[in-house]
Amino acid sequence: MNQHGHFFGHKSIWSRSLTVSLMFTLLLTFCFTGAAPASAAASSDLIIVNKKTNTLGYFSGGKLVRTFPVATGKTKSLTPEGSFKIVVKIKNRPYYKENIPGGDPANPLGDRWLGLEVNGTKGTTYAIHGNNNESSIGKYVSAGCIRMHNEDIHWLYPQIAKNTTVVVTSSALSLESIAAKSGYSLSSTMFAGTFIINGKPIKLKDDFILENSRVFVPLRETVALLGGTLKLDAGSGNLIITIGNRIVTHKPLSSQAVAQGKTVSIIASKNVNNRLYLPLGSLTELFGLPFQWNAKDKAVIL
Repeated sequence: MNQHGHFFGHKSIWSRSLTVSLMFTLLLTFCFTGAAPASAAASSDLIIVNKKTNTLGYFSGGKLVRTFPVATGKTKSLTPEGSFKIVVKIKNRPYYKENIPGGDPANPLGDRWLGLEVNGTKGTTYAIHGNNNESSIGKYVSAGCIRMHNEDIHWLYPQIAKNTTVVVTSSALSLESIAAKSGYSLSSTMFAGTFIINGKPIKLKDDFILENSRVFVPLRETVALLGGTLKLDAGSGNLIITIGNRIVTHKPLSSQAVAQGKTVSIIASKNVNNRLYLPLGSLTELFGLPFQWNAKDKAVIL
């Protein structure tokens, strides 16, 4: 995109002993109930622009709120890809190249401009904006900007605050998957789950979790149900989980575990409502336990 304006002291022995004791107690609380300090970070808004489908997704509160068709660059390189911030918001921005006033029906920028900080351009070069040719939306026609239907950007503009993140990509993934891959925290669904062992259904006291199409199960209750044990390595904060003849070491909330001496990458465990949850698929990866997931009955069949 160019000048067209088309986008984007020393302690006593007693004190030390008390400190160690308190740390051990906190580790026990965390590892066996999943308790952790509450995060001060609130869920932020996010915009995803997928050039592969010329679709813009607006996320808020951990959910995909609305999707819109957009137009992007005539060639793939014209609309930069990456993670950018909205740094300026302008109503009725003039089209300087042809001296067209802001708000004029002939203005190709429409009457709303959400300027993006791309490579030091300070929101003056690349943007999400309106248009003066509604039939162009959905196509690859711009000099780099992300164009929207005027009605659509009129809805979006007041929702968006400065410093909102905009991820521009070209992907075959869903908007939700792109958001999750970009580190955005999607909201979770909790539901009552069942294990079916040797044909016998057993309801768990703690709920299961569905997040980004993945099922998570409560670790402590699942291990106990399978006849296993949990122990804490106070020095490292790792959990030592034993089920049958399999021994697994895992640090809560991490995306790695050591199973039978071999490091395994997993979907990170998570802390929800003071419970530590493990992705269901890890039962096979870590403990060699094949299972079937019955989505209709919300049941794990072992």
